[in-house]
Amino acid sequence: MAESLELVIITGMSGAGKTVAIQSFEDMGYFCIDNMPPNLVPKFWELVRESGKVTKIALVVDLRSRSFFEEIQNMLVDIENTAFIDTRLLFLEASDSELVSRYKETRRTHPLAMDGLVTEGIRKERGILAELKTRASIVIDTTNLTPRQLREQINQEFRSSKETGFRIEMVSFGFKYGLPIDADIVMDVRFLPNPHYIGELRPQTGLDQPVYDYVMSFPETESFYQKFNDLLLSIMPGYIKEGKSSLTVAIGCTGGQHRSVALTKRIEESLAQKYKVNTTHRDKDKRKETVNRS
Repeated sequence: MAESLELVIITGMSGAGKTVAIQSFEDMGYFCIDNMPPNLVPKFWELVRESGKVTKIALVVDLRSRSFFEEIQNMLVDIENTAFIDTRLLFLEASDSELVSRYKETRRTHPLAMDGLVTEGIRKERGILAELKTRASIVIDTTNLTPRQLREQINQEFRSSKETGFRIEMVSFGFKYGLPIDADIVMDVRFLPNPHYIGELRPQTGLDQPVYDYVMSFPETESFYQKFNDLLLSIMPGYIKEGKSSLTVAIGCTGGQHRSVALTKRIEESLAQKYKVNTTHRDKDKRKETVNRS
């Protein structure tokens, strides 16, 4: 039998922060769908259940009309009667004045005030959503929240206490082949002594023990490692609090074969004691591949 599905339905006042919310759930590993028509949801559940690959889903449901609202109500009834779906309804709220201010800043038109005042559209929307708000598991008032604060609150409410889901992607690379375009943090270790100039070490990589030992034998290497590793350990909690699901740390040397590989290996071993770490040595074998082609 398929395991239970965790479903979060995100709804609420237009302009109250649903875009920020869905991005937060995406960062937490949810399968996210923005503005799915409610009458398509039952078929979607069947596809999800048959696949068995998706266990956490977040749906944004926006208001477009009174008939659309009725479809939402029918959808909620159907879901509540489905045993394998664990549903939570998140309702986002904000004051009238704040919503008006946000619409003026973005120059958007309220969906219920296409030919009238924004305030009139907000009034209509509040009336239509009043009943839905009472059914919400969680109501968040975003009037005085920044996007960052909203992400933090969503993370506190919905992220599992057993697992943060946060991972670190470690990448070693060679500057001669270009920077990794997805790196969040880039560190240059070309100032360290280079094994390339030691004949017997040149064909090896930073994963080979002789090269690793050579790179780590210098006081400047040890000093750099201690300081950079401490820096990474000190900033990771901040990234998690911000709601990031992953962070890419790239360490580069000239060719990406010796120094960057050795340092990446050592820092990976340290970080892996507290976090999930994936490591890629992007250019480790580039020189060998070039030699073979020639």
